Amino acid sequence: MTDVTLLEGLETTRSIRRYVLEPLPEADLNRIVFAATRAPSGTNRQPFRFISLSHEGKGAEARKLLGEAFRSSWAQKCRDEGWEISLDERADSRRGRMLQAMEQYVTNFERTPAILLACFKRYRPLNHAEGASIFPACQNVLLAARALGYGGCFSGWHFQVEDELRELLGIPEDVELSLTITLGRPQGSHGPVRRRPLAELVYEDAWESSPSWAVDPPGTRFTRGGPPEKQA
Repeated sequence: MTDVTLLEGLETTRSIRRYVLEPLPEADLNRIVFAATRAPSGTNRQPFRFISLSHEGKGAEARKLLGEAFRSSWAQKCRDEGWEISLDERADSRRGRMLQAMEQYVTNFERTPAILLACFKRYRPLNHAEGASIFPACQNVLLAARALGYGGCFSGWHFQVEDELRELLGIPEDVELSLTITLGRPQGSHGPVRRRPLAELVYEDAWESSPSWAVDPPGTRFTRGGPPEKQA
């Protein structure tokens, strides 16, 4: 276990896609998933379920399905965004590091140390707020992994092979496949993360009215990442 305070974990946990390709001990996976099951959920129904994919049998088959889907989805995203994946991309540039990390991520997907399918067992008709009953558990996975010296990443690219996964793993129709979570020991390191300034994200009493106390701590690193915001 690493010496990470709760606030430090919250402020520095980022998506990790480059893993040391070594097994994740079952005892550590147990601690991570146990932490996930401690998360809050609507009326404490705990509708979240996690399917761990081993490296053998059906788990290996599911990993192969996912690996093909992730490589296909990444290739399509690169075409859509006009990105070029090249090993000559400058390693010291943010774009270069991102491209190389993603290429490594999808290439080695089947060898990922641990893969969890986060599922939502629906107990009522589709509701706009149901994510509140599964995503806290998923975030607990990343935070617990951080505390134990691991890292993880969320993805929705399993949607491309959802029907095949349902049939292979016997997932009922009333269960939503919400996220794929990959886990492993990072080749790099965690945070500090880059985010938008606090004053752009927190308002007081009115829309886009930032409070005087919404000030970022010294040393905060910023980004303008994500798609451009629509102009009025």
